[in-house]
Amino acid sequence: MAVPGTTGKVLWVDLASGESRVERPDDEVYLKYVGGYGLGVYFLYRNQAAGVDPLGPGNTLGFFAGLLTGTPGITSNRFIAVAKSPKTGGWGDANCGGSFGPALKTAGTTGCF
Repeated sequence: MAVPGTTGKVLWVDLASGESRVERPDDEVYLKYVGGYGLGVYFLYRNQAAGVDPLGPGNTLGFFAGLLTGTPGITSNRFIAVAKSPKTGGWGDANCGGSFGPALKTAGTTGCF
């Protein structure tokens, strides 16, 4: 984990099969796509097929914690959820506070799909 504020891991979970795997992105990914929002954009557009039905099984749902998530910093409990939007057919995101973002980092992952 060379990039401060990251765990160096993204967890992928296939809910249909119950299988999971850990991806270890290069430091360049963390530096180019800073924070939960940037990482969400990167992983969603890199891994989701073009033209996927937003309400179909091919749509992916991701959760990503920011660099300050889990620290004593102001608003450090935030995380972002990303997916293809059923309303627009494009990018869809929402951010939220609470304990999930810090728990994601405490579990050893910067994000999960």
